[in-house]
Amino acid sequence: MKNNNYIQLSQLVDMSNPAAVLEEVKYNFIHHYPIQEFFRVRLAFRDFLDFYEGRYPGYKACNTQFHDKTHITDSLLAISRLIDGYNIKNPLRKLPVKSVVDALIATIFHDSGYIQTIDDKNGTGAKYIQVHLERSIAFVNKYFKEMGYSENEAVSAGKMISCTGSKEDISCVKFQNKLERILCHMLGTADIIGQMASRTYLEKLIFLYNEFKEGNIKGYPTELSVLEKTLGFYSEVKEKLKKSLKGMDKYAQSHFEKRYRINLNIYNIAIDAQMNYLKKILTTNKEGYRSMLKRQVP
Repeated sequence: MKNNNYIQLSQLVDMSNPAAVLEEVKYNFIHHYPIQEFFRVRLAFRDFLDFYEGRYPGYKACNTQFHDKTHITDSLLAISRLIDGYNIKNPLRKLPVKSVVDALIATIFHDSGYIQTIDDKNGTGAKYIQVHLERSIAFVNKYFKEMGYSENEAVSAGKMISCTGSKEDISCVKFQNKLERILCHMLGTADIIGQMASRTYLEKLIFLYNEFKEGNIKGYPTELSVLEKTLGFYSEVKEKLKKSLKGMDKYAQSHFEKRYRINLNIYNIAIDAQMNYLKKILTTNKEGYRSMLKRQVP
């Protein structure tokens, strides 16, 4: 199947509409669990919108343009699809609902470390890029405590978030059990495939450059250098998805086959299409790369 013939992820769900994303996440959830169990996810999603839009007490609105609200909803929908696919493939060993809810909430707040407190007057949240994991885990621990969730749930959610770091050695994470490891690998996977399959991923790499610059990430002296190194990054990502994250992306295909009768992993196809387009930019119009980064979500 040619890349220009496959169904786009954005044709299945309006990814620019958080409410539409949440409804799709709920749709995936209620195939396996009672709808009332989704209440905690809906509540956390409401808090997330307040958090990212500047209505959460003590915090500013999100001001990072790569690690933004859409990145969270992309990741949330991705992990809900992986969970759905896993349960489809393992109907007698479905993931327990309480752990799934914790994983969805962890995903919702997995980049909360980029959000500044109201008394933080300098720069943007991008300055925390090298410590955002620790800050995110601290916020989730605080949030779980305030919501009356158990300490064990908070610890598990923190471990799941730790698997989203680009350079963290997941093999060093000490999981309490196999279930915690599976959900950790799923969140790490969703974080990657959600962002890289987005139709605006390549355009947003310009914003990532700005975050790298403010966060003092070395090795990216120009916008173009981020684009050039993304191809190498993708090679590393494929290896990480397969080995460190234990091939959890395969469950996306089970989801698409069951829910949409599409026997393809649309995430992988979309990411490959992105990388092929990036290669085209770098080989045919490197000097005018910005003029070729104008695709819009249909």
